Amino acid sequence: MLNRYYIFIFCTICVIASTSSIHGQDDAQTAADYVEIGDEIYFNQRAFEEAKTYYIQAAELDPTNIKANYMAGKVHLETTNKDQATDYFLKVYELDPSYRFDILYLIGQGYQLSLEFEKALEYYQLYKIKAQNDQDYVGADRIPGEMVDRRIYECENGIQFTTYPEGYSIVNIGSKVNSEWHDFAPVVNEQETMLIFTTRRKDGNLNPDVHTDNFAFEDIFISTKQDSTWSSAANIGEVINTPFHDSNIALSADGKRLYLYKDIEDGTSDIYLSELMPDSVWSTPKSLGPNINSEFSEKSLSVSNSGDIVFFSSDRPGGHGELDIYYSLKNSQGKWGPATNLGPSINTEYDEDSPFIDYDGKTLYFSSRGGMGMGGYDIFKTEFDSASSSWTNIVNLGYPINTPDDDIYFVGTKEGKRGYYASVREDGMGYTDIYVVSVPYTDINTKERLGPKNYLKKGQDDESGLKAVNLNITVNDYDDNTPLDATLQLRRISDNVVFNVVKSATGKYTVAVVHPEAAEYMLSMEKDGYLFKNITISLPASTGQPQLITRTFELNKLRTGLSSILRNIYFDFDKFTLKQESFAELNKLERMLRENPNMRIELAGHTDFIGSDQYNVQLSVKRASAVVDFLINKGISPTRLETKGYGKSRPIASNDDEVDGRELNRRVEFVILSQ
Repeated sequence: MLNRYYIFIFCTICVIASTSSIHGQDDAQTAADYVEIGDEIYFNQRAFEEAKTYYIQAAELDPTNIKANYMAGKVHLETTNKDQATDYFLKVYELDPSYRFDILYLIGQGYQLSLEFEKALEYYQLYKIKAQNDQDYVGADRIPGEMVDRRIYECENGIQFTTYPEGYSIVNIGSKVNSEWHDFAPVVNEQETMLIFTTRRKDGNLNPDVHTDNFAFEDIFISTKQDSTWSSAANIGEVINTPFHDSNIALSADGKRLYLYKDIEDGTSDIYLSELMPDSVWSTPKSLGPNINSEFSEKSLSVSNSGDIVFFSSDRPGGHGELDIYYSLKNSQGKWGPATNLGPSINTEYDEDSPFIDYDGKTLYFSSRGGMGMGGYDIFKTEFDSASSSWTNIVNLGYPINTPDDDIYFVGTKEGKRGYYASVREDGMGYTDIYVVSVPYTDINTKERLGPKNYLKKGQDDESGLKAVNLNITVNDYDDNTPLDATLQLRRISDNVVFNVVKSATGKYTVAVVHPEAAEYMLSMEKDGYLFKNITISLPASTGQPQLITRTFELNKLRTGLSSILRNIYFDFDKFTLKQESFAELNKLERMLRENPNMRIELAGHTDFIGSDQYNVQLSVKRASAVVDFLINKGISPTRLETKGYGKSRPIASNDDEVDGRELNRRVEFVILSQ
């Protein structure tokens, strides 16, 4: 089927190119042809990412093509970069407010996913008014009132969570584990020396074909830690993996019992167990039995450290929503007893999934689409009170662990200061990546396990009496010095802790940081139609007195000929391999190219002065090519990218020093060739 799809696309593109060349076909007709290609890919082949490229190009060529704009917004919501859906839906509303009954709701969704909760609330309320004024309309694009009310509640929660972010360190586990594809569902043993996860990468997959969504089938991979470094992940093997979807869901503390999720032929799913034999071979997976598995779906599971209680999710009848969390006790014969629903204190009318019972035996983490969430699945935690035999203190782990998108598959560690989960974040390598979550410095000497602290609320002093360093930021247009509303983020480089940036006026922002040591921070600034900018800022240590630092920055409008150094894309001496810390910058470059589908750029590589001219030119080309390969793997067409190597001919710093000189000269720049 996919072969026919590629033949169709190739032939159609040839026809479009020929017609445009011979007959001078205008942009509107070309856009209509691209929409037709997008429809074929989207509706018949279900390859959403590929379809998105054509819808974006069509909307760029002909902004008045309402279907191109609608489908570009729709496919963004269904794939990656969901926050970019808003502009397309706004264009649809501008062209024809009646094109879709739910267009105001969709605009609200886009704003919610981009953390612009106040704007989302505005459009959700406008949709409610529209629905109330037209109660006779019963089309499929009418959104139920209770769903709209839920979105409004999520946005209200989101305002609170992002105003008072939790001080978690969230660090990408690295390229030896993560890929440019989906990597998720991490589980670790007690010593954190074994990591098992699910991936949809092509390399190493047991099935060379792809699923109907044009991604590889799910396979289970494993990585081990040696000298504090994770090894390159490898397929766990044929005993566990099959040519179809296979996913891990839990690992015992000793790393010898692996629990698996497998699809059943009738569309349901069951949970299986495989054990690690003395010869280091995994046994053939066996079903957990009828008290756990049913004729319905069981999707996730966690076993207590004692091994006598299991928590799992199921959509079997009798629950409070579609997916509920249940538990089962092991009987004297070593079999799992009847399943019991955890009850309405945890289970809601929405989905609950991905339970993890902590090593303390009383703290339960789980994900829910209900409760006090901010959109999609949020991660919650609760504690079991043995005196009352009930689950109490149910709390949302907060932002930035949770976002308006799905946040799920969280597992904690024995000492309670770290956790692992999968997320789509700015410094990711592709789709979902696996991250390590750590508790901030203020918790080091406490006994509290991983959980929200809100210790940075309102920039007040922390538990040691330290006062905030207040950073006041002004963002202006480079050409006319007028203030700009931009999207800003501040994170500490050493541990990836994210801080809340508050807008005080047009182009004016403030952020409060409390930290006992001087540190470097990455300030990211983005605005549609402007070149993104990442700036490293050094902030002093907090003291007993408040401190104020004021900085002003300028953003350049995108235009042909504009050039920029890709900050933080530096290379070791004589190397052309991208470092993990490069991905945040590269993802911004990819985002800019996706937002401007007609843009072409040149990637220019540079070296320091060590080595011959010929060798350095070759090395600089390889460095530029490393960036090009990254962008191509993310779906950017190679026809939009040119590579050039300048060797050591264009230094930007002295070559007499490594850190402040030669390292800066080992860089990649880009130039906008056309828009």
